[in-house]
Amino acid sequence: MEHDEVDALAARWRSSGMASSLIAGLELSKRLTRIGMLFERALKAELAEFGLTYAEFDVLAALSRTGPEYRMKPSELARSLMLTSGGTSNVLQRLGAAGYVERSADDGDGRSRWVRLTPEGLKVATVALEAAVRSNREVLDGVPEPAVRQAADALREVLRSVRRHTR
Repeated sequence: MEHDEVDALAARWRSSGMASSLIAGLELSKRLTRIGMLFERALKAELAEFGLTYAEFDVLAALSRTGPEYRMKPSELARSLMLTSGGTSNVLQRLGAAGYVERSADDGDGRSRWVRLTPEGLKVATVALEAAVRSNREVLDGVPEPAVRQAADALREVLRSVRRHTR
């Protein structure tokens, strides 16, 4: 088995007497963080071509997934993307200024508004999603598909368990 930079950390943790169960958790956390950074760095490089931040891309992608209405309420966006309401508002202002989204009143609820992709926003979302797929493939290039599947399945179980304990 080929070693990575986290293995060197784990060796130091073991030599300091740290419990093996804690070491396994730290190894998982460090590897997840590093893999996430690699995915994010590759995606950010692709998104820079469109002048989009990661958060802006996330909002465009979420809106494009809703189907032909291409709309959501800001509170739904914030919840689904795990953004603060203030962060969502800032992103929506930038996307609105760029002409990618528009806001409109909710006829059924005078206190609420809709955010909708404009035709230009849908075009940008579509090409940005294609770029995201490309960056994902580049990061995973050379990783056997069964290993990716196995890791994804194992992480699903970890996530389910972690969610149960953090609620």
